Amino acid sequence: MAYDLITIGRVGVDLYPDQIGVHLADVKSFSKFLGGSPTNVAVAAARYGHRCAVVTKVGADGFGDYVRKALTGFDVDNRWVSTDPTLRTPVVFCEIFPPDHFPILFYRQPKGPDLNLTLADVDLDEAANASILWTTGTGLCEEPSRTTTLEVLEQRGRRRYTIHDLDYREVFWPSPAEAGRWQRQALSHATVAVGNRTECAVAVGEGSAETMGRRLLGLGVEMAIVKMGPDGVLVMTADLQEVVAPVSIEVVNGLGAGDAFGGALCHGLLEGWDLVETIRFANAAGAYVAGQLACADAMPTEDQVRELLGQKRVTT
Repeated sequence: MAYDLITIGRVGVDLYPDQIGVHLADVKSFSKFLGGSPTNVAVAAARYGHRCAVVTKVGADGFGDYVRKALTGFDVDNRWVSTDPTLRTPVVFCEIFPPDHFPILFYRQPKGPDLNLTLADVDLDEAANASILWTTGTGLCEEPSRTTTLEVLEQRGRRRYTIHDLDYREVFWPSPAEAGRWQRQALSHATVAVGNRTECAVAVGEGSAETMGRRLLGLGVEMAIVKMGPDGVLVMTADLQEVVAPVSIEVVNGLGAGDAFGGALCHGLLEGWDLVETIRFANAAGAYVAGQLACADAMPTEDQVRELLGQKRVTT
């Protein structure tokens, strides 16, 4: 049976401060969570009952063991979590200053093991046949992960749905221009592009959300999703252009909201929902997680998202 979703790329262990509104120098204790954007997306989709797997790589250390155990606990298949013999499993610290300031400190030196993914670490047939394949921009920032990601995308042959999350982290790239070059190459193999304004600008140049959406469609994707923060989310296809309003929430930690959005997007696509309703649901899922401390551990069920929206569960 084919997977509903396979994600490829970054993983880590998030160490979030228990003290809110405190700089790292003054934090006294931290809580440990599974992290890494594509990993969180798989966890989020699994919460809705989908069969999900992550292709990533960890170090030969206790944190790597934790990643595998955590994925199993979230009902995400970890069979393609391989081990790098020398690099350490990354840890990520953050500071939490609601509602919109969450500085991140990555410990991925000399690089994260997930950037050492090779084709030997991927089942190309499974990736080609999954209902959704999810790749990220971070996976393009270094070799051999870059070549691996692009080859997996090419082998899939632009099957619906092939989603590329722009996932731009400036610290991982020598320049925005270099990031944009490889993002565009990945997008040429994708059918769906997802990114915020900054990420889209790196890929296709500055402009309004509508302008960037049209440019993304011009690269060959069938659906462009531009996240605009408090201004909502723009979704564009050849036949549709709609801005979906955000869901108001008291923000605790905004770092997992985008990943919750991604998992909920996958859920709606897999269920065959109306596209605008899918984006509305994904907005609410992102808002739900923004109101929690954790990322992966906070991913909601459909009933929890529906409760936030004041709706009943959709049945098909």
